[in-house]
Amino acid sequence: MVKVDLSHALLEGNVLDYQEEVNRIHEMIHQKSGKGNDYLGWLDWTENYDKDEFERVKQAAKRIQKQADVLLVCGIGGSYLGARAAIEMIQGPFAKNNLEVIYVGNTFSSTAITRVLEYIKDKEVAVNVISKSGTTTETALAFRLIRHFMEEKYGEQASERIYATTDKERGLLKPLADQKGYETFVIPDDIGGRFSVITPVGLLPIAAAGIDIDALMQGVKDATFELNNPNLEENSAYVYAVVRRMLEKQGKSVEMFVSYESHLVFLAEWWKQLFGESEGKEGKGLLPASVNFSTDLHSMGQFVQDGTKVLFETVIRVDEPIEDGIVPSEEGDIDQLNYLAGKSLNWINEKAFEGTLEAHEVTGNVPNVLITIEKTDAYNFGYLVYFFFKALAMSVYMLDVNPFDQPGVEVYKKNMFRLLGKK
Repeated sequence: MVKVDLSHALLEGNVLDYQEEVNRIHEMIHQKSGKGNDYLGWLDWTENYDKDEFERVKQAAKRIQKQADVLLVCGIGGSYLGARAAIEMIQGPFAKNNLEVIYVGNTFSSTAITRVLEYIKDKEVAVNVISKSGTTTETALAFRLIRHFMEEKYGEQASERIYATTDKERGLLKPLADQKGYETFVIPDDIGGRFSVITPVGLLPIAAAGIDIDALMQGVKDATFELNNPNLEENSAYVYAVVRRMLEKQGKSVEMFVSYESHLVFLAEWWKQLFGESEGKEGKGLLPASVNFSTDLHSMGQFVQDGTKVLFETVIRVDEPIEDGIVPSEEGDIDQLNYLAGKSLNWINEKAFEGTLEAHEVTGNVPNVLITIEKTDAYNFGYLVYFFFKALAMSVYMLDVNPFDQPGVEVYKKNMFRLLGKK
């Protein structure tokens, strides 16, 4: 369950005044009659996903765990952000895991890919390459280098260590995978990349990392049922969606995603793609940004507190941390921290949140929307991502743009290909 608290949101109107509009858009979403409706496969995915393929994902994950010390996840944008968000959120920092996951194919940095190839040369390696078309240049370039590395290292057995997640029939990666004999998994035609974490795109690396994807999918399933309701007094996702548009009307053009746990940084990166790529069109949309407190209070805190009043904060709260500890007492109190002796580290983090909330809301006049989950486990991750999917569909349809395309992304590619001499 996801809770949304608006008591610090500084709203100048009533959320319930939007009920009629929400009813209309909810019906449009579920009848799949709005713009981009051919990409609403995530809406009822837990009823329609391929159960046999899901079992193959779990078997392949077990095989990867036996084969490899390192799993290279080769993809960009939605092809890796969801998996990385899940793995880091659920396992936390410095997780006790025999399989190291390294993310490649998401940059043109020569140093990054060269250093990865150097790092893995004496390790046992498996690869999950993820691309619907097979033509995404960052991913395709990295995979060519990695493929050559794997074939040189393992010879004919390289094909047993490479797993391709791609289109069922089309594109360049599928025929290459068939020719080489890679096990393949399907990116559904009706689910866009930024929604694909609940498909084999995200599920294979997540399962390989040792995470229970049955629990993850149960979270998605429960959210699918519980958030299929237009009533704003009962649907927290739609409340969040409406509040985003209300705060935009109040002059806020930036939504800052705030977390107080370092292992939620890539949840924020995934969230930024989800919302930025979905609503940043036709000169419309909130700019999604993110900070991790209290760390970024020492860099961005000044602007949030006293800068231009362009932003509101969406704060993700977690009731139960993965780990906690107690501050010891120290004789002499040289560092003057004995006032915290006997307190838990999580309690201190909570007080940092409470103090920051008061400063930003009361003194800084910055609206805060609080989103709370119970814990950062697989179930809650699944529930949370579907919460954001549903909120996004409602919120972006309220802007009257297509939530599911990304035409602006193609502009840089055309210019780059021209400069590279591609014909």
